[in-house]
Amino acid sequence: MKQFVLAITGASGAAYARRLAQCILRSGAHLHLVVTPHGTRVFTDELGLRQLTTEALIGEPAEHVTHHRCADIGAAIASGSFRTDGMVICPCSSNTLAAVASGVADNLVTRAAAVTLKERRRLILVAREMPLSHVEISNMLRISEAGGILCPACPGFYMQPQSVDDLVNFVVGRVLDLLGVPHELNVRWEPEPPRRATGKDRPSE
Repeated sequence: MKQFVLAITGASGAAYARRLAQCILRSGAHLHLVVTPHGTRVFTDELGLRQLTTEALIGEPAEHVTHHRCADIGAAIASGSFRTDGMVICPCSSNTLAAVASGVADNLVTRAAAVTLKERRRLILVAREMPLSHVEISNMLRISEAGGILCPACPGFYMQPQSVDDLVNFVVGRVLDLLGVPHELNVRWEPEPPRRATGKDRPSE
């Protein structure tokens, strides 16, 4: 069974995190969840959750979930000897972005991210802030140079989205692709093949 880490921090975008967790679990993988105190506040503000239980966070009954306390830097995912198949910070706040870029490992989110980088595993940061300052851009560059992947929550519109769910699914689908997790979300661009010219299409001489 594959194992993924999902860290949720205090940036807007709770809907992305919930859908990502649902899709990872539906793929048959085990999910390790870490939520910062500010991430908990965002879930309350954006999804109306009063208690951040695993079932409330996922939005449906879920098996194969381990919910870690953010302050527990002795958790299994804080060790490089604990094998995982990748980690996503979604949404990723500017504060967490800066901590990861600087190598500060003062909670389980940043410690697990540091471990993921040093073990050369896939680390994906779904940043959502806009606009970006020079500081944030510099931090993104440092993370990219260290092997992390920046995947900002920038939904595409070429799939002609009809709802907010469509926009959420687009971003989540791209993250799942980066993790190598199979899904059926609508993110594939398939342009129509060029039409072969016929006699009717040719200009008259």
